Amino acid sequence: MSEYIISIDQGTTSTRAIVFDKQGQIVSTGQLEHKQIMTNPGWVEHDPEEIWTNSREAVGQALARANLTRRQIASIGITNQRETTVIWEKATGKPIYNAIVWQDTRTQDIVDRLAEDGGLQRFQRKTGLPLAPYFSATKIVWILENVAGAKEMAKNGELLFGTTDSWLLWNLTGGVNGGVHKTDVTNASRTLLMDLRTLQWDEELLKAFDIPAAMLPEIQPSVSEFGTVEGNNLLRTVKITGILGDQQAATFGQTAFEKGESKNTYGTGNFLIVNTGNQVVESINGLISTVCYQIEGEEPVYALEGSIAVTGSLVQWLRDNLGMIGESSEVETLAKSVEDNGGAYFVPAFSGLFAPHWRPDARGVLVGLTRYIHKGHIARASLEATAFQTAEVMAAASNDAGIGFGELRVDGGMVKNETLMQFQADILDIPVVRPKIIETTALGAAYAAGLQVGFWSSLDQLKEIWQVGGEWKPQMSAERRTELLKNWDKAVQRTLDWA
Repeated sequence: MSEYIISIDQGTTSTRAIVFDKQGQIVSTGQLEHKQIMTNPGWVEHDPEEIWTNSREAVGQALARANLTRRQIASIGITNQRETTVIWEKATGKPIYNAIVWQDTRTQDIVDRLAEDGGLQRFQRKTGLPLAPYFSATKIVWILENVAGAKEMAKNGELLFGTTDSWLLWNLTGGVNGGVHKTDVTNASRTLLMDLRTLQWDEELLKAFDIPAAMLPEIQPSVSEFGTVEGNNLLRTVKITGILGDQQAATFGQTAFEKGESKNTYGTGNFLIVNTGNQVVESINGLISTVCYQIEGEEPVYALEGSIAVTGSLVQWLRDNLGMIGESSEVETLAKSVEDNGGAYFVPAFSGLFAPHWRPDARGVLVGLTRYIHKGHIARASLEATAFQTAEVMAAASNDAGIGFGELRVDGGMVKNETLMQFQADILDIPVVRPKIIETTALGAAYAAGLQVGFWSSLDQLKEIWQVGGEWKPQMSAERRTELLKNWDKAVQRTLDWA
């Protein structure tokens, strides 16, 4: 009997496989980190073959730890780091270049070139997205222009493009032996190549970027049947029935199914998503319009999103680049060694500023330093930077959608940090609510996969499963909040016009 769902969560720093039961509880987990390849300033790459190998090993770990076989798995969900771009040879399955990661900023020259005709908003009406290095299209262009012979191979139909969901799906379903080349609407909506309203690749956009349509995967609803695992794989014969980009998956996992409901994920970066129902809401405050999810046979659900490039990765930077902490979890202890930030503000614009500013010329700054400041203050300023950036995108979302927020549902690795969660509630002046299962990205992919095969019966059943795991209420005075936000804004201004 098929009693479980397994999610493959292909993230920016690691790939995980998580087994869930009928109550949406975690049964077992497998996880492996992959290398972050940074050969030039602003360049971030991954090895797609390492990711594929790690995904299989993570699945093996998860199944072994729960003593399960494929016969007990009802279906598979996939969720993934969005925008990260893989191009591989159809005949051999070999990538022609490393995956270019969503954080990578090397394509700014291509953005500038395309923006000469119509500005950064040239394609925003159709795609919901500004022209920015963040999205997949300019990464595809860079690979085709910089890898010898790539452009000709693409024109001849010899190359395939995909975000990492497509890369895993193609390999899982047979690879060179009939692998399925598909993606879902949420991932397709992050490429700058899909029309938000038709949910199809757009000829005008493909022509503008000079990208052959034959490279692109077929687009399907997030909750639908994508293919069956083939070959020598522990999950062979199991169907893949749900795919969502990581932030949309987290929204699904938080059961934010109704218009006006939202979630904020605290991971490598931070991502606020606000459900706008079956309507595309165009942002005038620096957010992007995107697909939230689509269930097969139903209208798509849209969202506004505020994307912040550097939050959890700032803690990694303190650990790996400065050696201030030995483990990421130690940052909270260090931050709690001081009462406040001591006047220090850290704006981590390492890859420019994303929403709501969209300033690729920005670079990170640490300001307000005096002899009084020590590493405890810097640790606290680093955590506070996450909360300040979240406050900026929530204000923008509120203005665009014309709604107020009664609470903020949160998930991701950083929500274990209670000091950060309390400060987030204080700076937003609303309760911050953490679910019992904080692995909502993987949970959302599991929910999607399970819905398609009847493992769960409805969205209402999923809402019943969701449980509160923690809540923080604001305790800060209005005067103190105003002062902190004013100083943060001054710090942000210092980041601009560097690059």
